[in-house]
Amino acid sequence: MNKEGFVNELKQKLSGLPAEDIEERLSFYIEMIDDRVEDGMSEEEAVSEIGSVDSVVEQIMSEIPLTKLVKQKVKPKRKLKTWEIVLLACGSPVWAPLLIAAAAVVFALYIVLWALVICIYAVDLTCAACAIAMIPMAFVYGKDGNAAGVLYSISAALLLAGLAILLFFASIAVTKAVIKLTGKAMLKLKTSFVGKENR
Repeated sequence: MNKEGFVNELKQKLSGLPAEDIEERLSFYIEMIDDRVEDGMSEEEAVSEIGSVDSVVEQIMSEIPLTKLVKQKVKPKRKLKTWEIVLLACGSPVWAPLLIAAAAVVFALYIVLWALVICIYAVDLTCAACAIAMIPMAFVYGKDGNAAGVLYSISAALLLAGLAILLFFASIAVTKAVIKLTGKAMLKLKTSFVGKENR
């Protein structure tokens, strides 16, 4: 893909952004391509080194605040007529609670995901604490001459310590997965506000 094709496709996919943001991003990538061409690359090589248009759009979307995108999208293209304002006001007993309920469901799902992560960490911490607590129990059983109790305490401590180590790595993996999932969901939400007009 040459520079013109890259810039045109990027402009189309960013069409939902404010005009000044689009121009700023386009001039940045045009300058980047021009700098690489000056260094001896062809346009096609310079464009391929930057990456695909979709990856560039994804990078741009991750940097732009969601509030800015929403503000741009809901800003009316023209002034609302009186009857439209009245209709919006009359319909608000229906659409306002639905909008609030949808936001509450999304927020609840987000909280549930992080509660799951916290629960896994709590179970991990409990296993580690129980493993440590079983060590003094082995000494208590040993003092009483209870060999079975000593063996039980040491076995339980080792089992719980192993489980705590496994849960620690599982907790890290789940945390990373939840962060990645929420990041992708936010990116998907942002991209839903951009470029709809030309799709």
